[in-house]
Amino acid sequence: MRDNLLMLACLCGGVALGAADAVPAVLLRPELSVAALGLLVFQVGLGLGSRGDLRGLLRAFRWPMLLLPAFTVASTLLAAGAVWLLLGAGPLRDGLAVASGMGYYSLSSVIIVHENAAACGAAAAARLGAVALLANVVRELVALFGCAFFTRRGGSGAAIAVAGVTSMDVCLPAIMRAAPGPAFLPVALVHGILLEAAVPVLVTAFCH
Repeated sequence: MRDNLLMLACLCGGVALGAADAVPAVLLRPELSVAALGLLVFQVGLGLGSRGDLRGLLRAFRWPMLLLPAFTVASTLLAAGAVWLLLGAGPLRDGLAVASGMGYYSLSSVIIVHENAAACGAAAAARLGAVALLANVVRELVALFGCAFFTRRGGSGAAIAVAGVTSMDVCLPAIMRAAPGPAFLPVALVHGILLEAAVPVLVTAFCH
């Protein structure tokens, strides 16, 4: 939760400084967001490659494990698209781009801002990026505090699906405490890893 609050504080601080025109022009250059995006994508690859348990996960991998992340993506996009249209919040692709963050609020919001800045302007892109940040932060918080509830109602697979990307890190301890046994550990890790790799692809695809 501390990291989530820190991200929200950074967002609010950036909005306040931008509104007050209190930052040097060099910090507003689009090249900075491109560099930040590249570093975040590099960090995704670095995190996947440096996992100490990666070899064990590969040995424990079974093809049916792919079904859960596939259903997570499909159900997230269907539900988010329906709600977005119901609210009349704008083009459907914007809602799907926001939902494609799968709980990875830092990377998804940066990609959305970067990809939409040229098409709809920096201000509109920043607003959509803020929506993506808040939506994915809320998803992580709901998953973190609701793991026991989702497990009771739909089994450990439901808690893993709600957690999205964070099933492999932030929400993993809560998922394992609520799970009936250790068998769901590789499922949660594989689920999070695959979604983490899919987020940049999905978000970028819906931004075009």
